[in-house]
Amino acid sequence: YPGGLVAPEAYAPPLRTVAAAGYKVVIVPMPLNLAVLNASAAAGVIAAYPEIARWAVAGHSLGGAMAARFAHDNPDKVQGLALWAAYPEGSADLSGRALAVTSIYGTLDGLATVEQVEGARPLLPPDTVWVKIEGGNHAQFGSYGDQARDSAAAISREAQQAQVAAATLDLLARVEAAG
Repeated sequence: YPGGLVAPEAYAPPLRTVAAAGYKVVIVPMPLNLAVLNASAAAGVIAAYPEIARWAVAGHSLGGAMAARFAHDNPDKVQGLALWAAYPEGSADLSGRALAVTSIYGTLDGLATVEQVEGARPLLPPDTVWVKIEGGNHAQFGSYGDQARDSAAAISREAQQAQVAAATLDLLARVEAAG
C-alpha cells in the first residue's frame, strides 16, 4: 500500500526487484492516494489471483499501518507483512499471530522515527525481523522527492531501495518456506 498522498508508481523501483525475483507484485492505487480510505484493498487483489496460496501485504508509512490493519482483520488471507517506515495502529495488535513480519526503517526518518517504529514492538509477533537502514530516511522508500519534516538521507535512494527490496524478498522467502 502506498504512503499517504504518494502515487503508487513511486514504489515501482524497489518493487521491480521483488517482481524480478518471481513474485507477483501489485501496487494498489488508493482513493485520493490515502490507504486509510480503502484499507481492505488487498482483498480484491487476493480474490483476483486464486491460484496464489500464500500472501504477504506491505505498505509504506500510512500504507503500512493500513496493511497491518488488513493483516489483523484478515488472518486467514495473509501470511506475511512488510512494514516500510511504518507500524500498526494500537487496535491492530498482531503480537499473538502466526504471521511473518519484517519492519524496515531508516535511522534518519523524520516521520516514522526510530523511537516510534521500535516502540511498536509489543504490537508485533516476537519473531518479527527488524531491519534498520543506516542513513535511510522516509521519502527514499519510494521515488517521489523530498518530504516535509523528513531528514536528509545519508545514503543514496538506490542504496536504500536496494536494502528495502532485499529485506522484502527475505520476508517473502520466509512466507514461502512456511507454506
